Amino acid sequence: MLTAFARAFRTPDLRKKLLFTLGIIVVYRVGTHIPIPGVNYKAVQTCVGEASGNQGLFGLVNMFSGGALLQITIFALGIMPYITASIILQLLTVVIPRLEALKKEGQAGTAKITQYTRYLTVALAILQGTGLVATARSGALFSGCTVASSIVPDQAIFTTITMVICMTAGTAVVMWLGELITDRGIGNGMSILMFISIAATFPSALWAIKKQGTLAGGWIEFGSVIAVGLVMVALVVFVEQAQRRIPVQYAKRMIGRRSYGGTSTYIPLKVNQAGVIPVIFASSLLYIPALVAQFAGGNSGWKDWITQNLTKGDHPIYIVSYFLLIVFFAFFYVAISFNPEEVADNMKKYGGFIPGIRAGRPTAEYLSYVLNRITWPGSLYLGLIALVPTMALVGFGASNNFPFGGTSILIIVGVGLETVKQIESQLQQRNYEGFLR
Repeated sequence: MLTAFARAFRTPDLRKKLLFTLGIIVVYRVGTHIPIPGVNYKAVQTCVGEASGNQGLFGLVNMFSGGALLQITIFALGIMPYITASIILQLLTVVIPRLEALKKEGQAGTAKITQYTRYLTVALAILQGTGLVATARSGALFSGCTVASSIVPDQAIFTTITMVICMTAGTAVVMWLGELITDRGIGNGMSILMFISIAATFPSALWAIKKQGTLAGGWIEFGSVIAVGLVMVALVVFVEQAQRRIPVQYAKRMIGRRSYGGTSTYIPLKVNQAGVIPVIFASSLLYIPALVAQFAGGNSGWKDWITQNLTKGDHPIYIVSYFLLIVFFAFFYVAISFNPEEVADNMKKYGGFIPGIRAGRPTAEYLSYVLNRITWPGSLYLGLIALVPTMALVGFGASNNFPFGGTSILIIVGVGLETVKQIESQLQQRNYEGFLR
């Protein structure tokens, strides 16, 4: 990987793209530290210090924003509205025939869906920004902080509107920065920003583990967390690269004097076909009842039960619910993202067949059978990756701020592998060009 980056910086075109990407990253990180108007920045810093390692319900969103959410900056919402909008549009494409037709129109239809995603991102940013301001004003953003109620000292409606507009504009700028990286830089822009947001929280989380540790001044806990993180990264790389290759043979056809087809290829079915989406879905679904209980007034039995069982990551009910939701959403997302019947029809249209399997419906049934079999280990792997860090480090007391969680590791490894592959592919293009000369 380091060799590929060194060669890339020696290539003028790639060097410009890499430097442009690094410049956008710097702009993004600067924006995550600029507070919005109407916020008592000193009170925010006090509460952030007290809430270190105990981010509660907002931990996942704060991670995706690179720590900007709890500091209530202009990029507080980060790329979470865009991720949510993209997932919603992808789900609606299966349900709404109009969106499905747009998807099949090629580049023009994709551009239209991207435009809808942008509109939905802005709408979600307004909703989430309003919720964040209301939460900060009520003091619920930092439960237990002594100065939480003074974070937003001005309760005027104009101040609230200004704060929401600033955060919505910040989300639009983040979306624009991501698209700039995609067009002029290296890799997928949104994925790169997500990678940077998660990686930015690692140093503070690791140092907090060291300070809270009791064995040899915290260095044993610190070393254990690093070791567990390296093992998890190796496991994730191994499974993410694993795939089941289904051979496909294309019949030879004569058109005029030319012969077409007669080639062999394969359909790569990944073990983790759903990626990190099931973990995000499960986290979001468990987030909803805890959020409702937090804002519900008065005392009641159901509120106490949710607070005790569904807000603590080390509680058995939370662990079992989280695991089962991840397994369910893994099968659900694979079912809506990969259509065996459509793949079988396309193969039949172009004269392709799987050796030993008849074209048409038998091919679709075979693909469904194989997909279900490899989705089981993929879904169990996702559940274990999401839960092992919490369960393994409860004994060290470091589970609250363990940085190598399932979602963060999956995203960092996936984005890192794809970015390096893109750099290597562009380097190979230039090498082939020189060889042909």
